[in-house]
Amino acid sequence: MSFTSLFLRPALRWLTPGLGIKRWLLLMTAGIAMLGLGVGFVLVEIYRDATLPNVFYYLTLQFVPRLARAVLIGIPGVGFLLFGLYKFNQSLLSAVRGTNTQPIMEQIWQRRIGVNGPRIVAIGGGHGLAALLRGVKRHTSNITAIVTVADDGGSSGRLRRDLGMLPPGDFRMCIAALADDESLVTQLMQYRFGGGDGLAGHSFGNLFIAALAQITGSFERALEESGRVVASAGRIIPSTLSDVVLCAEFRGAVAYARGESSIGKQGLPIERVWLEPQDPPAYPGAVKAILDADLIVLGPGSLWTSIMPNLLVPGLVDALRQVRTPIIYVANITTERGETDHFTLADHIDAIERHIGRDVVDYVLVNNHAVPTFTPPVGVEMVQAGSELTQGGMHLLCADLVSDSEPWRHNSAKLATAIMEISSRSI
Repeated sequence: MSFTSLFLRPALRWLTPGLGIKRWLLLMTAGIAMLGLGVGFVLVEIYRDATLPNVFYYLTLQFVPRLARAVLIGIPGVGFLLFGLYKFNQSLLSAVRGTNTQPIMEQIWQRRIGVNGPRIVAIGGGHGLAALLRGVKRHTSNITAIVTVADDGGSSGRLRRDLGMLPPGDFRMCIAALADDESLVTQLMQYRFGGGDGLAGHSFGNLFIAALAQITGSFERALEESGRVVASAGRIIPSTLSDVVLCAEFRGAVAYARGESSIGKQGLPIERVWLEPQDPPAYPGAVKAILDADLIVLGPGSLWTSIMPNLLVPGLVDALRQVRTPIIYVANITTERGETDHFTLADHIDAIERHIGRDVVDYVLVNNHAVPTFTPPVGVEMVQAGSELTQGGMHLLCADLVSDSEPWRHNSAKLATAIMEISSRSI
């Protein structure tokens, strides 16, 4: 971690306009300076008039020039003052901040500045959407994540079949990503049981949401309460409350796959996807969020199984077509085996436009940096912008978005910075 990210950036956050802190820091500094000056006057009088032991000659550094004396005494003094204030605040705040170990400056920024940030709507699911939310929450708390409800595999699928509820998995990841304190909450929400009758394979977060849905009486209320429990920086809502199944038709094949978890296992190029039952009603909160948004982001995430299920809800697509709000499609870093084999960036966009129509997406954001040490697995390729991308009035934006530690995924901070730059030029 660099010096800038570890020390300089958090320190400069204190100077952000609108926090209501700088004026009191200046007043406190002036008070300390005046107090020090007053004490200095008293000590000078005592020193001049009183007869002191010879040891004070050395304790007050009389053998050193006055300017050097001021520096030698002043620097440790400032250090003691700052360290004392830090430990005092830490002790005082530990009694009221609970389990939230996020730096106090981050908490103040979220409550004073983040609440006034741009209204951003992110549409998708899975790890890609969580990565986006994890970065964007550092810039604004006006975030709404619209999440797919088509998941039918793993723990989510089991809870969906056993309890007749919407699949909680993608929502769980978003809740953990938007939590104020990710260190422990993320581990807890993502913890997966390894054994036990009926528990093996379930994640704690999925069971937590399922329990809240039973207590509150509705899935959407469970999401709202989950956000409160972890002090979420935004809202997580479903694209629809209907119990939908994602189906896919494959190029050159007669058979089709039914169920999101089975689509990627076919090993065939996907031609189109649809929901059963078709035309599910959109969740009203999702439509309202889109209409009120300052910026709308599609992806990143699995094209056919995370992003597309949301775009198959007619009410959401109608809202996307109506708004003048900038809409960004964030391309994946690499292709995905079983879903987008050999896809170029233009292929991704073409698939979206075949399902929702042209002239909906305004910006396409794509990574233009490759980690030299990363060699994609067999069947996986880097998604890059080519000269064939010339669709309509779409603006192609390239930036370094890749994670150095996981070169097949986005870096949350880099992605959020690029998104916020688009937001600042659009608002």
